[in-house]
Amino acid sequence: MAPSPVSSNPIMRNVLVWSAVACGIVLVGAAIIGMMIAGENGMWSGIVGSVIGFLFPALTAASILVANRWFGTPSYPVIFFGSFMGVFLVKIIVFIVALNLVFGLDWVVRGVLYAALVITAVASLVVDVLVIAKMRIPAVSDVTLPGDDETDEPRGDGKVSNR
Repeated sequence: MAPSPVSSNPIMRNVLVWSAVACGIVLVGAAIIGMMIAGENGMWSGIVGSVIGFLFPALTAASILVANRWFGTPSYPVIFFGSFMGVFLVKIIVFIVALNLVFGLDWVVRGVLYAALVITAVASLVVDVLVIAKMRIPAVSDVTLPGDDETDEPRGDGKVSNR
């Protein structure tokens, strides 16, 4: 019997979809406001800040979805935590390097980029909270109960016997 789907998969998919929608809204707003503040350089700074602000939280949800493909295998906990922590550490290093590189470019308007980055990060956190608050998953999930398997038959007295 194939393992049941992991209960966090729909949550992570919704987080990715709604974060992309929120990032798109912030990106358009940041580009328009950046264009009004500092012209073309401000527009591109807003776009870069929004994209950076979306990519890093999205990598977390994506790493969970990828690791959940091994659910039900004996090595699942190692794969899950290894990929999650590996992506986390890589994100920290890449984020620091990327910001140092981007803030060093001549055309970057720091205030616009920083504002777009912060607003996108806050929007991502709001999406996370709203998606998790709206999702309804059972208190006990990802388990197989007696009677869920084809080989289990009711005995007539309410109990299940395995053949």
